[in-house]
Amino acid sequence: MNTASAHDVSRQPRLADRHALLTGAGGGIGAAVAAAYLREGARCSVVDLADQAPAPVQELLANYPGQAHYIAANVTRPADIERLIAEASERFGAIDILFNNAGIFEMAPLLESDEAMFDKLFAVNVKGSFFVMQKVLAHMVAQQTRGAVINMASQAGRRGEALVAHYCATKAAIISYTQSAALAMAPHRIRVNGIAPGVIDTPMWEHVDALFAKYEKLPPGEKKKQVGAAVPLGYMGAPADIAGAAVFLASDEASYITAQTLNVDGGNVMS
Repeated sequence: MNTASAHDVSRQPRLADRHALLTGAGGGIGAAVAAAYLREGARCSVVDLADQAPAPVQELLANYPGQAHYIAANVTRPADIERLIAEASERFGAIDILFNNAGIFEMAPLLESDEAMFDKLFAVNVKGSFFVMQKVLAHMVAQQTRGAVINMASQAGRRGEALVAHYCATKAAIISYTQSAALAMAPHRIRVNGIAPGVIDTPMWEHVDALFAKYEKLPPGEKKKQVGAAVPLGYMGAPADIAGAAVFLASDEASYITAQTLNVDGGNVMS
């Protein structure tokens, strides 16, 4: 093989000329994936709840002028979903990739968990995620796009946890919807996959750690240390670890992969 040619090919952006829509992308994993998609040549419609683009997104907009656009939307509102798809497609054309990431975390002992917590978690993590996926898939079918959808699940969707029952259930639902949607979209050559992160060091972990400290009577920061040490690789992951998997699943390198949820968790779950 000509090494010069191989080197040139390896430098080609893997997502060139593609339009990616990313929800829950104001920071953490979502912003890291948006940055990776932009580096790989995609045009990115970046969606989050805040009226103004959060600081990580502002940085992306400055670094990739004309290639990234911010949309404020609440995925629990059907009208917002319709609007964000319309605005994104008007700006950058047909949507080729959906990174379906909007989600929230709450926890409580099973016997103390109330209906309000249940409704809040399922409204965002399940209802919002499903209808974003459904509406974007309808757009892809209408546009005859051989698209790729990546739904964000969690290692929590692979097993139950005593303090995290509702969150675990929402992420199990995402894994199931990923499988069903992949089968429904296979005739259209649209791939639907998921990613199940393990413990990833993002700003959300301050909230998670505080809740574990409350219910397990731990010093602040102790749960975070414990979960990192318990990972077979010995440390918490970083948002960039998820970004690599998200680029792969969106690219042609994954063209024969659908209905799968990829564990990116340092070896926590073996499936």
